[in-house]
Amino acid sequence: MEKIIYYHDTDAGGVVYYGNYLKYLEEARTEFLNQRGLTIQKFRENGYEYVVRKCSVLYRRPARYGDVITCEARLKKITATQLFFDQIVRNKNTGGILVEAEVSLACVSLPDFKPVPLSENLAKKLQS
Repeated sequence: MEKIIYYHDTDAGGVVYYGNYLKYLEEARTEFLNQRGLTIQKFRENGYEYVVRKCSVLYRRPARYGDVITCEARLKKITATQLFFDQIVRNKNTGGILVEAEVSLACVSLPDFKPVPLSENLAKKLQS
């Protein structure tokens, strides 16, 4: 995923506000799923959803207004009820790593948010 950093993304110091990186990571994971035909709407229609269970973020360098960044999402591991992603945000012009993150998602039923196992079909689509 590629994104231009706009003024509203930044704080008073002119750098990206740290909480905004969580949105960028989410967008990259959503694109990862969409590329495999797995939309959030389809999950909900089937009575479940993926929620962030854990997120560990290492901030290395700031992005600034006008920068172009790329955000990658790589599925590292699948268990019965969880997806584990490694994610990297880079400055597109320099290639330098700005942020590294490890994010785990839990598959939960709706509306009670209890853990449910992944279907085999879903696991296959995720690994494609």
